[in-house]
Amino acid sequence: MASTASRPSRVAKLPPRERILDAAEELFQSEGIRRVGVQAIAEKAETTKMAIYRHFETKDALVAEWLRIVAADYQAAFDRVETAFHDQPKEQILALARFIAEGLPALSYRGCPFINSLAELPDRAHPARQVIEQHKALQTRRLVGMCTAAGLPDPEQAAAEITFVLEGAQVSTQNGSIDRAGERLLRIVQGIVERPGAPLDASGATGD
Repeated sequence: MASTASRPSRVAKLPPRERILDAAEELFQSEGIRRVGVQAIAEKAETTKMAIYRHFETKDALVAEWLRIVAADYQAAFDRVETAFHDQPKEQILALARFIAEGLPALSYRGCPFINSLAELPDRAHPARQVIEQHKALQTRRLVGMCTAAGLPDPEQAAAEITFVLEGAQVSTQNGSIDRAGERLLRIVQGIVERPGAPLDASGATGD
């Protein structure tokens, strides 16, 4: 939902529901979910609490819808790389890694919305938490599919390693513990997709 237009001019052109989501995104990202009340969102969106509740039954529902939009943006990245690198699964994986690497500078001061939200939502029954878990499960399935298509020896293990690297890079960027995180991320993922090897047979020996 980012835009190059100044916020006041952008907000003035948005329909009420989108204006509320735009305000919620900015406040949740900068101040956190728990610290932001509905009144603050209404003021930021230049509307009223009553108007917010006409569109979203509860604040929790608003949080869930915001994260649903964020998740859709990430899923769209999968769609883009699958289209751009049709029948080239290794290139798709590397393109996803580049997408994350290119987004790391923004995370250095805002943080990952999923990581930040999970820290504030310990209740797994919370609707927003469920959005995150469903998104992550779908992301894993799609990545395993890419690793399978790429012929990697153990697709589930490769997908897990790539996921650990992508998410670890985001956390490390957020806390400033690792320099050149994007460059290192790409190098590690490239090593995973280019790793030599063949599936093991039942005896534990490599196949011919």
